[in-house]
Amino acid sequence: MTRVRFVSADGSQVQEIEAPAGERLLDVAQNAGQPLEGTCEGQMACSTCHVIIAPQDFAGLPRASEEEEDMLDLAAHVTRHSRLACQIWLTEELETLTVHMPSGFHNMQGR
Repeated sequence: MTRVRFVSADGSQVQEIEAPAGERLLDVAQNAGQPLEGTCEGQMACSTCHVIIAPQDFAGLPRASEEEEDMLDLAAHVTRHSRLACQIWLTEELETLTVHMPSGFHNMQGR
């Protein structure tokens, strides 16, 4: 199990949940009611699941593919710790993961 900590863009709201290995971060976030659209349903054809991973957790993730980097170029408020949630799979080795919602997100699904 991975303890995932979601932090709102302004830092005022924190939600912690546990999710099993093998789950995709986008699905975990959406099931927890987080404002991630995932318009392309994880096909890496958009950047609507852009998140910012805490620096201490970022190094523990596999590197982003070139295709993911290209999609991040289209996202707003990208940082050096930005990733697409559809490309992060929880593993047994990943004990904790802190995920920050970027400022200026726009959730077209209205969640």
